[in-house]
Amino acid sequence: MSTPVIQLRELVRTYKTGEVEVKAVRGVTLDIHRGEFVAIMGSSGSGKSTLMNTIGCLDKPTSGTFLLDGVAVANLDRKQLAKLRNKKLGFVFQSFNLLARTSAQENVELPLFYSHPLVTLRDRHERSVQALEKVGLGERRGHHSSQLSGGQQQRVAIARALVSRPEVLLADEPTGNLDTRTSIEIMGLFQELNESGITIVMVTHELDIAAYCKRMVVMRDGQVISDTVNEKRRVARDEIAVLNQAEEKAKLA
Repeated sequence: MSTPVIQLRELVRTYKTGEVEVKAVRGVTLDIHRGEFVAIMGSSGSGKSTLMNTIGCLDKPTSGTFLLDGVAVANLDRKQLAKLRNKKLGFVFQSFNLLARTSAQENVELPLFYSHPLVTLRDRHERSVQALEKVGLGERRGHHSSQLSGGQQQRVAIARALVSRPEVLLADEPTGNLDTRTSIEIMGLFQELNESGITIVMVTHELDIAAYCKRMVVMRDGQVISDTVNEKRRVARDEIAVLNQAEEKAKLA
């Protein structure tokens, strides 16, 4: 088996609040291989968000080791860390984090302004258009956020995460602000991206959403309490087809 793209060994993250120490993550050991689609689950305070921040190189562990594609993250300085993060990782958040007075295409281009080496204007344009087309929004690239639905805004956010061509996509509660049908559509997009070879790690507290993933890691009190392969994975494209059929029948009734 190939070397995991993410390797955690006895990872601990402790925060200090005054004189009180809080162990948000308690000795987590976890491997994630290329091509996996992993849901990290748990209730509020379980440690899943802290673990995701560590995997995303946004936080450093108090102890233990974290290797991202074989590189010991703790040994990197700030510049090296930013370069590794920009090259390897893409981020999708619950709240979209789009600039309101900026077009979809301009929002998608933003990460490329911080790329090393720098990306030319022509390449930025081509890559942003390609990313928007991949998420089904090529024709709406000139629209501002206020002109897009919540699902479309999340698709723009996913395109922005893809434009740097990352190996790993990190999604933090990506359907938290969406209705049921739109959530299924977004999970269908994630499944398509995963089928194309992108590794996806997603934080969620919703079992219905985790059911679309290939693997489910459950945390409680900062520890992994279960790590299972999802043998009954839901297929979003099939569910959307059923919804479409039901809507057509309703129109004809």
